[in-house]
Amino acid sequence: MGMKTKIALGAVVGIVVIGAVSANAGDSDTGSADKGASASADRQPGGAKDTRAGAGADAGKGNEKAEKKASQAEQFKAFVEENGTAQEKEAVSHVTKVQGADEQNDILDTADVYTDFTGGIMGEGTGPAKLIASAFADWKQSENGLVTVYDADGELLGNGQF
Repeated sequence: MGMKTKIALGAVVGIVVIGAVSANAGDSDTGSADKGASASADRQPGGAKDTRAGAGADAGKGNEKAEKKASQAEQFKAFVEENGTAQEKEAVSHVTKVQGADEQNDILDTADVYTDFTGGIMGEGTGPAKLIASAFADWKQSENGLVTVYDADGELLGNGQF
């Protein structure tokens, strides 16, 4: 491939990326409307907390405040506890922290899940990391999301798309 061809190809790719970013930047209202219409919107952790607190309009309003105060890890665990398989529940019980799950723009969403597993990629947490990534994909949806699972020392255990 010649040098001029590489430069032209790079310019075309750059223009396409800029166009995609600018097109998605103006569609913030439609992006959130689409998420509300998705099939998994009913399975969000807020729905799970409403059933535990009890029925009634006042209980629902109090739950919104409680959900805001709950950490992302607690929300994720609550979702899996209600909707996950036995293996997913076991794997997610090792989650200590979740970052990046609250703000998404569907362009390049990343989330980090920290666990109490040890040993890095050769340790015991590699298998459960795949289950955690899968459960995370059930919890949050993105057009272009990547969730990364880490052990207690911050070493990579696994990742997956969501």
